Formats: sequence, structure tokens, C-alpha cells
Amino acid sequence: MSSYDAFLLLSFGGPEKTDDVIPFLENVTRGRNIPRERLAQVGEHYFLFGGVSPINQQCRDLIEAIRADFDANGVELPVYWGNRNWDPYLEETVAQMARDGVRRVVALATSAHSCYSSHRQYIEDIDRARAAVEDAPHIDLIRPYYDHPGFIESFADNTVKALERLPAELRPGARLLYSAHSIPETMAQASGDPRQDYGPTGAYEAQLAEAARLITERVGGGHRYELVYQSRSGPPSQPWLEPDINDRLAELKDEGVEAVVVVPHGFVSDHMEVKYDLDVEALETAGKLGMRLERALCPGTHPAFVAMVRDLVAERSEERPPAGLSRIVRKCHECPPDCCKIR
Repeated sequence: MSSYDAFLLLSFGGPEKTDDVIPFLENVTRGRNIPRERLAQVGEHYFLFGGVSPINQQCRDLIEAIRADFDANGVELPVYWGNRNWDPYLEETVAQMARDGVRRVVALATSAHSCYSSHRQYIEDIDRARAAVEDAPHIDLIRPYYDHPGFIESFADNTVKALERLPAELRPGARLLYSAHSIPETMAQASGDPRQDYGPTGAYEAQLAEAARLITERVGGGHRYELVYQSRSGPPSQPWLEPDINDRLAELKDEGVEAVVVVPHGFVSDHMEVKYDLDVEALETAGKLGMRLERALCPGTHPAFVAMVRDLVAERSEERPPAGLSRIVRKCHECPPDCCKIR
């Protein structure tokens, strides 16, 4: 992997103490004129967990696992970490890499799918950080990896374990609900490479559907499955992707479904939107409905996911054609300038 001299993990960032929560949320919502009362309301989610988002520690754990995997497999790349919204900020990390003499970097974002906030915005983050740092290294962002075997296998393994936590009599009829962050319909329709036909949806929905299909195939058991969405934050007048998981749980109860396994395949770690929106809100909804709900863990530091990182680095370094399990054809590693743009 001689074409690169460093690896960079890119992530969202999160508060690590109570006093961080509102400043962090101000970073996330900068330029959107969100009322402070709304920030305080969202902040309550973090205060339930002592003001600490799980995401930073999850990044530290993943970095430790990646370093161990690199060392065990002869990959001699130092590992750096930079966030969009909290320490360590990406610009500071790029400056450190420049001081360390790093010239070419391969980066992986903690988002597996294509849309503005999960892919294009990370490209913009990189461009902005590099522009602010003298003699900044060149940084290549690894392509979306929603259909890589390591991503699919880690979710399939965790989904099987979640099914096994259900009472035996409920397992055969358990519905698999694949959950992802809802986004505005306009953003969803603009997601992906504009040179490619994703059918009636943009890349985001198409990739989520493909990942759900691939995971379900590996889980086996003939379970019915469907996509649901969570974490909507926009005004009621703006159409966002649906159905909301809580609304769908109520409908499934009326349809006679007694148990569900929620698979948060739109995420790679069990961060705040998973811990609160699913483990608190959705679990409370299911309890009120008299339904049994189990949640599959995200990949986190699953061995298959960690090995995936090394394979994606090799794929990019060796300029291998992008490969995956999906039926969606991938054009190339480099995203065109209008990929995943908000229109």
C-alpha cells in the first residue's frame, strides 16, 4: 500500500461532557437558524447519558482495532482521526499530518451510504480543512461501502444474535425492520452519482434497500423485512423519507406482528441516534403496544468490519475496480463534482 503514507478516520463527532452539549449542537446546526429552545430539547437526549455521546469512544475503539489489524497484516500506515463537529476537529488533524510530513492520505468516513450529509459533505469537509492548512496532504475519500461483505456480514451476524434473544416461539414470525436516518426527499432524490440510474429513488434509498436484502439473505429463516426511518428533524411542511419507525410499529401491531428485530443498517456504530431513537423511543413505543423488540448491534469493531477497512484501503491503493455484493453498478472511486449535491 505504498501509494499512501497515512490512514484517516473521518467521523461526525460528539460531546463528551454536559458543558459540551449545546456548543456541539450549535456546531451541527450552524447556519440553519435553529432556535436555542430546540437545541435544548435535543440536548436532553444527551443529558440522559450524562452529556456524553458514545461516538467518540466508539471511534477510539475502532481506531485501536484498525491499528491492531494493520499491524497483524503488515499494513504500515499511521492512523489519524478527525471530526466534523467536535474534537478532534478535522482541520486540526490535517495540520498535524502536515507537521508530521504526511503527503498522501486514504480516508474512511463512518457513513456507508450515499447522500449529501453522509458522503458529499465529508468531501467538502476535506476540501475546507486542506484549504486552511499550509502544505496540506492530498486526501482521498474511500467510496460508500454499504455492500461490502464486511459490512453485510457484521450486520448479519448481529441480526442473528438479536433474533436469538427473542423467545423461541416469536422468532419465526419476527419482522426485520431496517432503520436509517431519514433525510429530506429532495436530498434523497439527488443522492448518488448522476451518471447512474438508481430506479425510482436516489442512491440513498436504493443502497439501503440493497443492503437490507443482502443482510436478510445471509440471516436466513425467510423473515419478512422492510425499510423504516428515524431521527427526522425537519419542519412538518418538508417531505422526509418515511415511514417513521414508531408509526410503522403501530401499524405492524394492528397487522398482528408480535415481535420485531430492528437492524440500524444506516449506521456503523451505536451512537446517540441509535441509543436514543431506537433503544429509548422505539423500545418505549413497542412496549406500549405490547410488542417484543430487539435491536441488532451496529458493526462497531466487529472483526469482519475491521477487516473491511483494510480491504478498502488496499482497493483504493491498488486502484482495483470498486467491488461489492450489490446489483447496483458502481462507476468508479472518484465522485463527480455534482454527486450527492443538494439541489
